[in-house]
Amino acid sequence: MNPLLTALAALLPSIGVGVLFWLAIRALVNADRTERQALAKMDAEERVADAARARNANSETPPAGV
Repeated sequence: MNPLLTALAALLPSIGVGVLFWLAIRALVNADRTERQALAKMDAEERVADAARARNANSETPPAGV
C-alpha cells in the first residue's frame, strides 16, 4: 500500500473527530449568542413596560397639597 494513503488513513479519524468537535462548539456558541440576544430583548421590553407603568402611576395620583 502507498505510504501516503497509509498516513492519510491514520489521520482521517482524528480529522473527523476534530470536525465533529468544531461543529459542536460552534453550535454551543451560536446558541449562547441567540440566548443573550433574546434576554437583552426581553430586558429592554421590560424596561419600557416599567417606564410606562411609572408614567401611568404618576399621572393617576393627584398633585400633593390639592
